[in-house]
Amino acid sequence: MNDIAHRSWPLPSKYWIMRQTWRNLLFLHWPIPLEKLRPHIPSPLQIDTFNGSAWLGVILFVLEGIYPRGISAVSLTPKFPEINVRTYVKYEGKPGIYFMSIDVENWASLKIAKRWYRLPYHSAQISFQKEGQTFHFHSTRKGNANTPISFKGKYAPVSEIYFPKKGTVDHWLTERYCLYSSNDGVNIYCGEIHHRPWPLQKAAIEIVRNTLFTAFHFDLSEVKPIAHFSTGVDSLMWNIKKEFS
Repeated sequence: MNDIAHRSWPLPSKYWIMRQTWRNLLFLHWPIPLEKLRPHIPSPLQIDTFNGSAWLGVILFVLEGIYPRGISAVSLTPKFPEINVRTYVKYEGKPGIYFMSIDVENWASLKIAKRWYRLPYHSAQISFQKEGQTFHFHSTRKGNANTPISFKGKYAPVSEIYFPKKGTVDHWLTERYCLYSSNDGVNIYCGEIHHRPWPLQKAAIEIVRNTLFTAFHFDLSEVKPIAHFSTGVDSLMWNIKKEFS
């Protein structure tokens, strides 16, 4: 974790507070007109674009461990799957991730991380299974019986591992080292992240159902997403802090 040459800015001066292990990720990304996304993003944040387009991501993976600093061998929770909807923003020129929804069934994430990091967590029933080289994922958010918000599909890596070069869309979509959040649309909070560069592979996907965008009134059903697989990384997380203009 001492490799920092790939980062766009230095590591934070204060100590990181926890390590997380992310495994078997699927990155799905759709281009979306900036004007459609703008009403859903806090006004202090600038929407980041690549080749003039904003991007909407769905990321699914297994979080295999959360380790507080100083307790490297004991995870706070058993492993659990997660699926999130995110986009890419800047604050005072610094690029990062903005989460629009995060679905988990893990109690600690729902009750602790939601309040601490001011992130849009939702309770969901999620299954994650591996058959050979194929991963099967099915998530249904709780509390939406009439209009269920869910994702069901499968994916598999179909290429050799590569590390995307700076300036490519693959690099732009994945290499982000902070997250932004807001609990009122006005105050902005930033959480710093560090990990080694993402080892990526091209992915074959089959989406059976995706209603994650329903709440935002996005219809991307006719748009084919860019799909990447990653075996994963270990990440370091810093405490969240309030930004001041």
